[in-house]
Amino acid sequence: MLKLSRQGKILAFVAAGIALMILPLGLQFAGNAWVRIVDLALLYIMLALGLNIVVGFAGLLDLGYVAFYAVGAYLFGLLASPHLTDNFASIASMFPDGLHFKLWMVIPLGAILAAVAGVLLGAPTLKLRGDYLAIVTLGFGEIIRIFMNNLDAPVNVTNGPKGIGQVDPASVMGHPMSRSISIGGFTIESVTLYYYLFLLLVLFIVLVSYRLQDSRIGRAWMAVREDEIAAKAMGLNTRNLKLLAFGMGASFGGIAGALFAAFQGFISPESFSFMESVMIVAMVVLGGLGHIPGVILGAVLLAGMPEALRYVAGPLNKLSSGHLDPAILRQLLIALAMIVIMLMRPRGLWPAPEHGKMLAADSEDDGAPSAKQSVGASNVQPPTAQQNPPGVDSPSDAIPGTTDVRQDALNP
Repeated sequence: MLKLSRQGKILAFVAAGIALMILPLGLQFAGNAWVRIVDLALLYIMLALGLNIVVGFAGLLDLGYVAFYAVGAYLFGLLASPHLTDNFASIASMFPDGLHFKLWMVIPLGAILAAVAGVLLGAPTLKLRGDYLAIVTLGFGEIIRIFMNNLDAPVNVTNGPKGIGQVDPASVMGHPMSRSISIGGFTIESVTLYYYLFLLLVLFIVLVSYRLQDSRIGRAWMAVREDEIAAKAMGLNTRNLKLLAFGMGASFGGIAGALFAAFQGFISPESFSFMESVMIVAMVVLGGLGHIPGVILGAVLLAGMPEALRYVAGPLNKLSSGHLDPAILRQLLIALAMIVIMLMRPRGLWPAPEHGKMLAADSEDDGAPSAKQSVGASNVQPPTAQQNPPGVDSPSDAIPGTTDVRQDALNP
């Protein structure tokens, strides 16, 4: 495995940062659709990193994670659109100019509300594991979607299946990001502006994830994941740790949901189906459970693979004289690609290193010798029988003049 020096790592980070900054500017020439795909990939990275806390760190299988995504999206949709003022006279009287909360105000509110929803989900499932936990979380996700789909009567809160439109876009220093910017004759499109906003928040979430992974809480989550009974025997409060994992992971979903609502300008229950939860879980598992770079890789691949395979499904449809539906064929190719990847890489494309290898790598990076080097450098010679006669330490069993260590007789 290639080892980079400290200077090499710095240069790699600088090169990656420059590439990320110029990526959307280059993709603009190929069309805004490609920049939009990258924007959605960044949103999926946020969701995958949030679910990685629950599934990867704490080992709690959550199939209803998209519910927290919906909570954040609908919160911003309600607070930044004319829906509430059009349907509730009391709210219209309080806000005569309409509800236009800024995205920066709603993001922390969305994170808090989603975290509360995560704790409410985790509280009744503390004693459930494996398949039973997955079924309960699946039901929770479907309950949220059904509520959003039916809360249009008798009081119209979510506008039901018609969704909420005219959602305000994000704005920076008074400039709405739905409008392009021209700098020196070069136009930066709206989707590119959103790319930089999403990238900034992805970097923040990655930083928080790494800090959590290396903290005492992160190690406690991993102890619960490996063996909950042993963790409880060592004095860890597994109940609070599980609730914290659900709440912390859900908060990332709430942030991503608010960004999604501002980016789309429209939200409906169809955007938060069960298949979205399955896709997010697949990103975490495909990339590598509990490994942050692997999760990011899995999210990027599964977000971009459907669009890349669109160019494969089209020619195959022509070869079959139109008998194969391109949409169905594309989903089939995605499933086959995932099956092949998991057969070849069962632990994920970029799995987390084993604990012992991780410690060895860390010690080598710090300049400390490894265990084999330490043993080899010591040049310890095995003692001879005369220097160390058999038995256990005792003055009575030593042969005078042959050894400095006295041993006990086995049968005193």
